[in-house]
Amino acid sequence: MDRISLRDYVIEADIGAFQSERGGRQRIRFNLAVDIKPPDMPMEDDVDRILSYDCLTEAISFGISTARHNLLETLAEQIAERILLEPQAMRAYVRIEKLDRVAGALGVEIARSSSGGSPLPDRKKPDETPAPLVVYLSNRAIGSPALAKFLDTCAEGENPVILCVGLPKTPVPHTGDELTQRRVNLLAIEQNAWNLAGRDGRCMVIGSRTELNWSIKHGRISVWAPSKIVLDSVETPANGPDDPIALAAWFSGLMRASRLEVIDDAAPGHSPVQVLVRELDDCGL
Repeated sequence: MDRISLRDYVIEADIGAFQSERGGRQRIRFNLAVDIKPPDMPMEDDVDRILSYDCLTEAISFGISTARHNLLETLAEQIAERILLEPQAMRAYVRIEKLDRVAGALGVEIARSSSGGSPLPDRKKPDETPAPLVVYLSNRAIGSPALAKFLDTCAEGENPVILCVGLPKTPVPHTGDELTQRRVNLLAIEQNAWNLAGRDGRCMVIGSRTELNWSIKHGRISVWAPSKIVLDSVETPANGPDDPIALAAWFSGLMRASRLEVIDDAAPGHSPVQVLVRELDDCGL
């Protein structure tokens, strides 16, 4: 089996059974290792085909935030159980140490296994990724002098934001072949995404599902680079990149977005999520 690990991860927490430990915070060190199933396909340096290291830090955050723990043993059990909800995880090793109680470290180490490498019986990992707001920006919106103010509004909203763009103003090469043209158009959209990112440093161009989920959880403004997700998808979008608003609607459904806002004067004929079309003037752009 392969193994991933998190070493010497130190945070402060209110934990412990003694009265002297209550109401204060002390340093806690975590060392985690997880045995995982070998990949059943070539990894090809693709982040979406591995167990993300984020699952380890998120398991710790989940354990610390759910309740105040008297015992390190209870916290370790909760962290191991959380990790083993991942389908790839087969065995979890959790070591937790208090660093401020004695001159050295006091701690506990446990090892727990899943049932045959599958999620624990009758348990399913909840999807805690917040529902994003997907916003399609036309080229007029990208070029607006008021773009920064509009992004301020996006950053202050309740939902994390993923921006989508269409083909750039500049002519796109024509290949004369449907499949190659699709790729050229996807790359042209990505060029336009980088153009948007160049206008405001808060915009992060992202192509993988794993990194998009990370960005959503951390409240970043993402700009979708569509090539990887579209080409890797089993259920490919009915409309190609030559209809970028319809493509944004397909992506919104894939990401389970709260809604799609189209900053333009057009809307997709069909969308799996609620669509709100807004004129540039209505957005201050």
